[in-house]
Amino acid sequence: MNIHEYQAKAILKTFGVPVSRGVAVLNANEAEAAAKELGGPLWVVKSQIHAGGRGKGKFKEPEAGEKGGVRLAKSVEEVKTFVNQMLGKTLVTIQTGPAGKQVNRLYIEDGSDIEKEFYLSALVDRATSRVSFVVSTEGGMDIEEVAHNTPEKIITFSVDPATGIMPHHGRTVAKALGLSGDLAKQAGSLVAKLYKAFVETDMEMLEINPLIITTDQNLKCLDAKVSFDSNALYRHPDIFALRDETEEDAKEIEASKHDLAYIALDGTIGCMVNGAGLAMATMDIIKLYGEFPANFLDVGGGATKEKVTAAFKIITADPNVKGILVNIFGGIMKCDVIAEGVIAAVKDVGLKVPLVVRLEGTNVELGKKIISGSGLNVISADDLDDAAQKIVKAVREVK
Repeated sequence: MNIHEYQAKAILKTFGVPVSRGVAVLNANEAEAAAKELGGPLWVVKSQIHAGGRGKGKFKEPEAGEKGGVRLAKSVEEVKTFVNQMLGKTLVTIQTGPAGKQVNRLYIEDGSDIEKEFYLSALVDRATSRVSFVVSTEGGMDIEEVAHNTPEKIITFSVDPATGIMPHHGRTVAKALGLSGDLAKQAGSLVAKLYKAFVETDMEMLEINPLIITTDQNLKCLDAKVSFDSNALYRHPDIFALRDETEEDAKEIEASKHDLAYIALDGTIGCMVNGAGLAMATMDIIKLYGEFPANFLDVGGGATKEKVTAAFKIITADPNVKGILVNIFGGIMKCDVIAEGVIAAVKDVGLKVPLVVRLEGTNVELGKKIISGSGLNVISADDLDDAAQKIVKAVREVK
């Protein structure tokens, strides 16, 4: 689960992490009071969307101006102007895609006098099963660009969970960033606090870009991007309450209500599969034959008829879907349960696009019999390769 910058900073602040003062604004009427509360003389007005690259982004609406999604204001009146220009407008960044995201919240923050900018992040490294830190002197840059052009400027290290953060981790960060004296001590303290916040709140990713040195020689987290392990949110109801559903795909929200693993994509072939590995293979073979999946959808190993029906409805709710491929390997999941769920869903929502069904495994013959006897216009497939070719052909005929 992702949260907004201002929410992330509020959490980090409770762990003693140095961040700027700021006020979240949900409507334009709050702008003047927020600016006066902070006092100035410099304010930063930041768009709050779940995407990076806000400063370099562009608004779709001309009335939003040309200055991007992060703007420096030098007066209360300028703060109000920026808030009125940006709130409710659609911001397009490198991470939002061409559709962009509507800005429903803004964060007005104290301006900072910056001497240097750095990059610092922490994430779960599956290769080592540890929390790893990524550090670079190239703050404010897209880290992907740095990794591609100047990989030597990126330092990484992992933390042994048995020991937690140790003094040498702080020294590693200080050395990587060229810090000495009191700034090196601040770096050690900061890394310890960030690690504590990461572990205790079950974060998946924490990105500080930029981490700055102010002109009065203090380290400060000028931005914060945080995501949490969704499977651990039951332990953190206070964090779960921060969820902003307006930033999420409506289909993904509906899927979460039925405990379905669903991610919307940009293709035209809807997929319903049991098992993440099989789902990835299904998506790959669709691309191999020249089309693109419209979603990743894993109904899981123990799906019920009701769960399958819900999954089918979510797929058909996507207007980009021109065909559907159901690919089930029955182990724990029984093919007849899938068949009954598909039929129930088709009868409920109708079938306006080609549907290819490939069943294999437990109760496969019963599943095939249920589908063939349903009277539905369903294309049966013998194996995954056959299924992929048939759905691609059917979609192209529709186009």
